[in-house]
Amino acid sequence: VQLQASGGGLAQFGDSLRLSCTTSRRTSSNNGMAWFRRAPGKEREFVAGISWRGGNILYSDLVKGRFTISRDVAKDTVYLQMNSLKPDDTAVYYCAVARGPIAGSRADSYAYWGQGTQVTVSS
Repeated sequence: VQLQASGGGLAQFGDSLRLSCTTSRRTSSNNGMAWFRRAPGKEREFVAGISWRGGNILYSDLVKGRFTISRDVAKDTVYLQMNSLKPDDTAVYYCAVARGPIAGSRADSYAYWGQGTQVTVSS
């Protein structure tokens, strides 16, 4: 099982970045997917999740209105478009595959995790 995340990097306040996470069909088929992040010295936190058909989307209040999660089922890829970035968004971002079709905010509802991609936002 492999989840390959990419798209992280350095950004300035107000910039945009788009993260991508590709997984195998047998890993993500019929499963929700999500992005979490862990900032230095902080606990891992939920960022956004999307159901396997894309009809149910959930965002953390910290990113609502700035980040957009989407998925391309044909490409087995989930995206996180991050706009209006702030220094507080600096973290390692992880994609994850849920145990079922819905993507909730609890980390223990996810079965597979990617290796993470670093996002650093300067002021």
